[in-house]
Amino acid sequence: MAKTPPVGGKVSRRDFLKLMAAAGTVMTFAPFVDWGKFLPNPAGKGGERVKAQLVNGDVVNVKTFDVNHSDVIIYPRSQDEVLNTEPFRTWQLIRLPKELGGDKNDASAFRAYSMVCLHLWCLWKYWPQEGRKRGECPCHGSMYDPLTGKAFAGPASLQGPPSNVLPRLDLEMDTDGDIVVLPPRWDPNGNGIVGYGRYLNV
Repeated sequence: MAKTPPVGGKVSRRDFLKLMAAAGTVMTFAPFVDWGKFLPNPAGKGGERVKAQLVNGDVVNVKTFDVNHSDVIIYPRSQDEVLNTEPFRTWQLIRLPKELGGDKNDASAFRAYSMVCLHLWCLWKYWPQEGRKRGECPCHGSMYDPLTGKAFAGPASLQGPPSNVLPRLDLEMDTDGDIVVLPPRWDPNGNGIVGYGRYLNV
């Protein structure tokens, strides 16, 4: 027997409850989805290495990037400038303070972490001032170690692994001193998943 459609566009109580049950199921399992599979993966494009570029397109060079300084790089960079403004493509490139090896003239002096805070996805930034020298999220005060990307204070530090360590890009330096981003592996045991985290392999 065919069902008659609801009169006046109203939804029956049964259909409403089914919808709420489906939405609840989706929300329950959303944290367990490997969101990294949905990010553009440069490794899928032949494993190419790309030069780290600031928001304005300038290439980062070890000779011109100050010790204990940070700036935003876009990765992966798209031909579409609107896509390049997405928070999930913004990375905080940090040249470490001198006491953490930032005075070395090679890629080991640099770190690149996703700017998406692991707590509620606000964008954090690096504070180079004496006595701070850490990443801080302005929303709820999560703080990140610039050397490892691990949260050491605030709500992100209370989350279990891998959701307490920022995703990180692997870097190297070419013969001109330009900083190069190596093709990442988007999973918690590799470079991590933006907004979800990575395991800290010590």
